[in-house]
Formats: sequence, C-alpha cells, structure tokens
Amino acid sequence: MDIQELTPDGQQPEKWIERLARFGYAAKGLVYIIVGLLAVMAAFDWGGRVTGSEGAFQAIASQPFGKLMLFLVALGLLGYVLWRFVQAIKDPENQDSGAGAIGRRLSYAVSGLIYGGLALSALKIVFGHSSGSSGSGSQEQTATLLSQPFGRWLVAAVGVASAAYGFYCFYRAYSTQFRRKLKLSQMSPNTERWVTRIGRFGLTAKGVVAIIVGYFFIEAAHWSDPSQAKTTEGALQAIQQRPYGAWLMGVVALGLVAYGLHLEVQARYRRISP
Repeated sequence: MDIQELTPDGQQPEKWIERLARFGYAAKGLVYIIVGLLAVMAAFDWGGRVTGSEGAFQAIASQPFGKLMLFLVALGLLGYVLWRFVQAIKDPENQDSGAGAIGRRLSYAVSGLIYGGLALSALKIVFGHSSGSSGSGSQEQTATLLSQPFGRWLVAAVGVASAAYGFYCFYRAYSTQFRRKLKLSQMSPNTERWVTRIGRFGLTAKGVVAIIVGYFFIEAAHWSDPSQAKTTEGALQAIQQRPYGAWLMGVVALGLVAYGLHLEVQARYRRISP
C-alpha cells in the first residue's frame, strides 16, 4: 500500500467513506459531462439544449432504466456531500495550518449543502416530484435571501463568493495545483499529460461559468431583483447571446465536459483519507 494512502496516525482510511467519496466524484462528474454535452449539441444545432443540473437529471431519467440510474447518481451525490462534511469537520487532509483554514472549512460545508440540494432535486425527479428548472429554483432561493434582514448584502456575498471561486479555478488551472492530490505514480506518462490538460481546460471553463454566475447574483443584489440570479444554465445562455456566441458557448461547454472528466479522474486517482 502507498504510504500516502495512510492517515496521519498510520492507519488505513475508513474505506466506506472513501468509496462513497469516489462514487460522489463520479456522480458529480457525470452531471457536468451531460450538461456540457447538451450545451455543445445546442451550440451547433445538433438537437441539444442549454440546461443546468436539473436538465441533466431529466436527461438521465428519460433513458431506459433512467430512474434507477438517476437514483444511483443521487446516492453518489450524497456520498460527495458526506465527504465534504468530513473535510469540513475533521480536516482529514491536514490543510488547517494555513491562514485560510476557517474559510476552507466553511467552503467545504457550503459545497456540501449545495450538492445536498442537488441530490434532493434528483430524488424528487426519481419519485415523480420534479421541482422545475434549476434557474427558477435559484431565483426562488434568491428571493428568500432578499426578504431577510441585510438580504441584498447576503445575495451580493453569494455573488462575490462565486466570482472568487471562479478566479480560484483559474489559479488551480494555471498552477496545476490539482495534481498534488492525484496518485500520479499510478499513471503512465501519456495519461498524466492528458489528465493535466483536461484538468486545466475543465477548471478554466468552470471558472468562466462561476464568474458569470457571480456577476448575475451581484446584479440581483444591486437591483433587488431575484430574476437576475442565474446558474450554469443562465451563464451558458449569456455566452450564447454574445457575438460568435455559439462558438464561444461550444468551447465553454466542451470545457464543462472536460471538467466532468476531471472529476472522473478524481474519482479514480484522488488521494482520499477520511
């Protein structure tokens, strides 16, 4: 066994948490791959459509045995949620020595809540209670936030956080920081090169989408208008409306496919120590 697969105490990780985490990365990756493929098809008039996670869930559910497949995706997302909360509570990867330890833990917890909501949306479709488009869901949540004390500031904070995450994705892509958590010794040189290229492309596209989403939430806060808040679907549509928008959206959509593949690589090769 690789010594890097052991916990700080020298013990083998809790395998059930590790397996759920890997299943979660795989499920999350599948969602991004489907969103990206549908957007690529829409960009070049091949019959697809611009959509977000809800549309991806509907696409899965419409396939033969689709409800069973979507149920497994929901279970995988719940596994990812569990892993995020383990990261937030236990710091299994020993990252708390830096100045941003509290922020990092909070980001893991927020990520867990977000993907918990996605898992719930998938389960609603499985059991015949679809909640509508992902865009309408984000607008309802934004309206709820705006109705709270300091609501505009809360929505603006969401936008700033999304944009900051987008720039962090750029940093990870440029620095190839993501390679540090991969078991590169288990890859051939050619696989390692492609894993790096796909990861950089995918993280760049994810960063672009996150920054656009952040801009929309800041606009929603500025105008106190929840209809301004949009998610991945709205970001792709905004790109599509620019000059040469179909080509630009096609490139970003391919990047989201690459990001999904990057997550599949995480499912297979990431070091996970619960």
